[in-house]
Amino acid sequence: MLRKKINFLLLIFFFSLKSISISKSHHSDAGIEQDIIVSFNGVVTEFTWRQPHAYITIETNENGETIPWEIELGAPNVLQRRGWRQDSLSVGDEVFFRGHPMNGRKYAKIVSIEMSNGDPIVIAPDEEIRQQETSNSLSGKWIGDRTLFQNYPGGFDGFFLHFLKLTKKGKVARESYNPLSSENPESTCIGRPTPAALVSTWIYLMEIDIKEKEEGIIYFRSEWFNEERKIYMDGRSHPDIAETFTEGHSIGWWEEETLVVDTRNFENHRSPYQIGVPSGPEKHVLEKYTLINDGAGINMEFTLEDPEYLSEPFTHQRNLVYSPQMKMFVGECDPELTRRFLGKN
Repeated sequence: MLRKKINFLLLIFFFSLKSISISKSHHSDAGIEQDIIVSFNGVVTEFTWRQPHAYITIETNENGETIPWEIELGAPNVLQRRGWRQDSLSVGDEVFFRGHPMNGRKYAKIVSIEMSNGDPIVIAPDEEIRQQETSNSLSGKWIGDRTLFQNYPGGFDGFFLHFLKLTKKGKVARESYNPLSSENPESTCIGRPTPAALVSTWIYLMEIDIKEKEEGIIYFRSEWFNEERKIYMDGRSHPDIAETFTEGHSIGWWEEETLVVDTRNFENHRSPYQIGVPSGPEKHVLEKYTLINDGAGINMEFTLEDPEYLSEPFTHQRNLVYSPQMKMFVGECDPELTRRFLGKN
C-alpha cells in the first residue's frame, strides 16, 4: 500500500515538475509587469546559454521598425531538466513568443515560445515514471516535493515577502533597495547564504554528502551558484563573531535520527532574501533533517532569526524527495551575463 502511494505521489511530482515556469529567476522581479503578457512573432538573433540565465534576443517588427527584445529564460541547469539544450534555438529561427515585459524596456521574462509555424522548440524528455527509490541515510540528491508546492508571485522573493515579518529597520532597508541597480549583490555573482538554497529546492537539486567519519564534515551542495556548505561535525564551536563567512559558519550534531545544523557568523549581505533586507551580525539559522517515508524523503525544517531586521523568527518546513536518478547541473556564473537584467545602467 505504501509503495502504491509513493508511486502515485511520484507521478504527481513528475508532471508538476514539467509544468514549472522556465522563467524562475535569481534576481528580483521588480520592474516586471506580472499582470501583462506581450506576444509577437520575430526572428532569433542571439541564443546565449550560460549561467545564471539563458537569454534570447528576438527581433520583431513594430510599426515598420525592427525592434530587438531581450528575453530572459531560467538557468541552464533548470532548462536542461525540462528538455532544453544549447542547440534548441539557432540564429534565424522564426518564433512566436509570449512573456511578461519589463516596464520601460524591451525586455521580458518568458512564458512560452514556439516556432512561428506552431512546432514546439522543446520536447520534454520522455522519462520513464520510476519506482521511487529509498535511502537509508541523508546522503544523496534531493529535490523539493512539488505536490506540496505553494506558488508566490515573484517566486523566491515573493516567498520571503509573504513570510518575513520586518522590524522598522528592516522595512526601511527593503523600501530603499533598488534591485535593478548594482546595489543588487546578485549582479556580481554573489550567491545567497542559507536558507536560500533550502527555499530554492523547489527548482534546484540539493546534494548531501556525508563525510563525517573521514573528514568530520557533511557537505551540502546546491546547483545554484555551485554553492557548497561545510557542516562541521567534530564538536567544534563557532568562532568569534568578528570572523564571518559568505555562507556563515555551520556546525552540526545528531539528535537520534535527526541531523541538526546551526549556522552563525554571516558576512554582511545586502539582500540574502532577494527583497533588500540585509543580514545582521546576529543572524542565526537552525536546520533539522529527518528521513521519512522509509527513506523516500526528508522532512526539512529551518528557523531563521535576525533581530536587527526581523521582528520575529520565521520557521518553515517542507519535504524533499530522494532523487538519485536526477543529474546535478552546475556551471560557473558569468559576471557579464548576471548583470544583463540591469540594462545599460
